[in-house]
Amino acid sequence: MTINLQKGERISLEKVAPGLVAGFLGLGWDVNPTDTGGDFDLDASVFLLGANEKLISDKHFIYYNNLISPDADQSIKLLGDNRTGEGEGDDEGVIIDLRKVPADVQKIVITVTIHEADKRGQNFGQVKNAYVRLVNVQTKEEVLRYDLEEDFSIETALIMAELYRKDSDWRINAVGAGYQGGLEALLNRYQ
Repeated sequence: MTINLQKGERISLEKVAPGLVAGFLGLGWDVNPTDTGGDFDLDASVFLLGANEKLISDKHFIYYNNLISPDADQSIKLLGDNRTGEGEGDDEGVIIDLRKVPADVQKIVITVTIHEADKRGQNFGQVKNAYVRLVNVQTKEEVLRYDLEEDFSIETALIMAELYRKDSDWRINAVGAGYQGGLEALLNRYQ
């Protein structure tokens, strides 16, 4: 049974999916057909942060030009770049093997940005049905889902969710925070 998270809600993965070892984070969205004016290219990115809430290194920024985490086990993988977002289901996805995430990674931040948003005059107010969901890789069952319900009419970057360590447990936080300035604003926040 899927648990639907609300903005700001935090929950223990062990509590909702005991024994979860690997998860697929699917991200999806639709573009309002009346607002497009041009092609939309939304990009998922992942920031791997240390205890200081900053990127551990430049290689700990996972995006369309760096699809795999730098650890030897390649514990986090971004599954490519969907340039149109068309079709049903997840538009982009990330696989995280929670057993293999290095101990120095304290937080995994899942974000979505609009490629060339300023140049194209686009923002998240022109996007609808945005969500992030967590699927247990072993059972293929959807565990958690967070549907973004706000209208981000001037924002071009979103922090969708964070996975973070608390004691010996992984938890998830449904963030839903918008930023102006696209990917650069997020890089400035975490560098």
